[in-house]
Amino acid sequence: MEKIRIFFFLIALGFLSQNVNGQDQIEWMKFEEAVEANEFQKKMLFVDVYTDWCGWCKKMDKETFTDPKVIEYINSNFYAVKLNAEDTKRTFNFMGKEYNEAQMAAAMRVRSYPNFVIIDSTLQNITQMPGYREPVPFLETLTGVVANAFPKK
Repeated sequence: MEKIRIFFFLIALGFLSQNVNGQDQIEWMKFEEAVEANEFQKKMLFVDVYTDWCGWCKKMDKETFTDPKVIEYINSNFYAVKLNAEDTKRTFNFMGKEYNEAQMAAAMRVRSYPNFVIIDSTLQNITQMPGYREPVPFLETLTGVVANAFPKK
C-alpha cells in the first residue's frame, strides 16, 4: 500500500513540476474566444493567419511555436489565435458583423502566409509580421513590433 502512495505521489509531483517549469505549448484559441477573454482581462491578440497548404506555416508550427521562450512570451502577453485564411465555413461575430475565417483574414488585409497579426487590447489597432521566422529572430521582431506599435502608457 505504501508503494502505491509513493507511486501516485511521484506522478503528481511530475505533473506539478511540469506546470512550474513552464508550459509546453501555446494556448491557441478561436478568434471569438480571444475577443471574449479580452473583455475580462485586457491583452493583445496574436493571430497566426495560415493556410493548410502553406509549408512555411507548418514549419512555424513545428520549429518556432514549439520553442519554450516563444511559448512563454506568447502565452504571457497575448491571447493566441489560429485563423485559417481559407476557411469559409466557420463563422463568428466581431464588432457587430458576421465573418468567416477567410473574410476576417481579408479584413485584416492578409495576403501572404504565414502572417502574424497583432491586435491591441482595444481591438482597434493592428500590425502585421509576415513570413517565416526562426525562434530567436521571431522573438526579437515580435517584442520590437509590440514595443513600437503598442507602447505601454
